[in-house]
Amino acid sequence: MNTFLDEFKAYVADHGKPDRIELMLCDLNGVLRGKWLPGDGAGKLARGGVRLPLSTYAPNIFGEEVSATGLGIVVGDPDGEIQPIPGSLQRVPWVDGNVVQVQVVMTDDSGEVSYLCPQARLQAVLDRFNARDMRPVVATELEFYLLQKRESPDAPPVPPSGSPTAQNYDLDVLRRLEHVLREITDACATQGLATDTLIAEYGPGQFEINFHHTQDVLAAAETALHFKRLVAEIADSHDYEATFMAKPYADYPGNGMHAHMSLVDGAGRNLYDDGSDEPSPLLKQSVAGVLATMRDLQAVFAPHMNSYRRFAPESFAPSAPDWGLDHRGAAVRLPEVSGPGARLEHRICGADVNPYLALAGILGGVLYGLENDPPLPLPLDDPEAKPARRLTHDWRRAVERFAASEAAADIFTAAYRDVYVAVRRDEITRMMSEITPAEYRTYLSRL
Repeated sequence: MNTFLDEFKAYVADHGKPDRIELMLCDLNGVLRGKWLPGDGAGKLARGGVRLPLSTYAPNIFGEEVSATGLGIVVGDPDGEIQPIPGSLQRVPWVDGNVVQVQVVMTDDSGEVSYLCPQARLQAVLDRFNARDMRPVVATELEFYLLQKRESPDAPPVPPSGSPTAQNYDLDVLRRLEHVLREITDACATQGLATDTLIAEYGPGQFEINFHHTQDVLAAAETALHFKRLVAEIADSHDYEATFMAKPYADYPGNGMHAHMSLVDGAGRNLYDDGSDEPSPLLKQSVAGVLATMRDLQAVFAPHMNSYRRFAPESFAPSAPDWGLDHRGAAVRLPEVSGPGARLEHRICGADVNPYLALAGILGGVLYGLENDPPLPLPLDDPEAKPARRLTHDWRRAVERFAASEAAADIFTAAYRDVYVAVRRDEITRMMSEITPAEYRTYLSRL
């Protein structure tokens, strides 16, 4: 197995010594944090000589410590040791000079990867599948908007000039923004991100990227994370902004992260395919588990205040824990139920999720189904099906349900669940204490 130093030496042989090494650590919010090292710092990194506070894993969305987590200065803010993830060294093509990036994790004083690490939480779920001789296969789809660059963070978003209000699959839109989109796809190729199709989505300036399916679930999450950074940087270089915010416009569709998943055995055979034309018992168990845990895990699939604006009826963003056969209004869709493509598609997540935690939640729901065999409701497209009770629109209620959830503790550990809840409660307090311009506009002169 190649080590980080092997990868670095191979890179230097091909491209010369880099000017700097950008270390990227994924925090609880899915925000990349880290350090820049000089180009000759690879040896120091490999020896464990680079450190960050462990609290870097769990700031609020503003980047601040949350004392209720029990992390940070309340316990002396101890450091963790940064460790590079093998295989993650890539050139950064959108900046001048010779620059590389490396995804990293931190170990604590026990020498193990910290329980605060999102990758560790996903790996723990994958270990449970491995114990069953099952291998999840996943593919994600990410939606994002390109915007005209704003002069102030408080300014509302504005689509690129000339964007139609409904641009779904519009080839002219792709052509007009080809200079940006081509650089995005070229950068994906340079960094080894396994992109498939790129389309113009429904909203003005909205696009969707599909990634190839893979058994390397950690790499799938990493790909989604790196893609967000790549798009934002390239958009900025073309004098645009890009956003993966769940609902940037009130009147246009939100941004989602759909996840397709199946299970294979050690020989690569799709375990969801039992040779019939109907969903197999294993696929039904998986769907039932994902639906049974969806309410408990909504705070992961919809992490922020804005996330809850996506849950509107009669939209392409599902708003209830239901399922259907190739039904795009369902929370869980079964695009294929036989053959090598038999799989489920989870459609609840916004594009604002932490992809490691989101995939851990989805796969944890599948495990819940395999271990508990909960009842499966009738599919949405069955005429006798009764409408499922909607998911909550209340951010606080979702967080408090997650806080009390045994399923969340089982999937993420109780310790991580509690840290996650503390960070979300802090964000709720901060966001709910701000009086919005809409409130002034509506109430100030009328009441």
